[in-house]
Amino acid sequence: MSRHDWYRNNTWDGVIEVAFTAKLKRARDKSQYLRIQASILAESQPEITLQLLDQYFALGEHFDCAQAWVDKAKAHLSLDQLNLAIQAYQSALAREVAYPQLQTRAYLEYPYLVATYGLKEYYQGCITLLEKTKTRLMFPVDHFIWSATYAILLQNAGNISEAQQYAKAALEAAAQEKSGFRYHPTVGLVGDKYEQTKMSLVGLTNA
Repeated sequence: MSRHDWYRNNTWDGVIEVAFTAKLKRARDKSQYLRIQASILAESQPEITLQLLDQYFALGEHFDCAQAWVDKAKAHLSLDQLNLAIQAYQSALAREVAYPQLQTRAYLEYPYLVATYGLKEYYQGCITLLEKTKTRLMFPVDHFIWSATYAILLQNAGNISEAQQYAKAALEAAAQEKSGFRYHPTVGLVGDKYEQTKMSLVGLTNA
């Protein structure tokens, strides 16, 4: 790692923490470095992510607060702290309303979480959110998550026929091998991250 990447550590230990803290003390924009480092460790070392984000939020409001809340949600999910993850995603969405200059993927990740965990008390709000943000879809993976989420929500609500239509749309997005962007043909493809969801969607379409 170069000396310019001191805030992009993929691992964390006492030595790395000392070096990071020393660099951070000399940095002018401490908040940005804290958030970037926190985001990288959200899945592998979520406790560290939460500690770094505590420092971030203690510095006040910043342009990337919405993303910081998303990073916090991912850390809580890694720790199986579902309710705290929900709260963090909701905070990210609220921040986007107040500061729309920076948009995150909370509009997809939050409803997908609600749908896959069957959190029925949040269904209607998520359906409203999906409808409001449909025009933001860009990559195949965006279309996949959006349609898959809608399919699961409708299936759980007992609307099987309509759910099957969204499931088919999600699977079509998952099958795409090119992003549609000339210079970045493989960016934003679904890949193998959502295999379990894809299998569930296949089962739904065959029901």
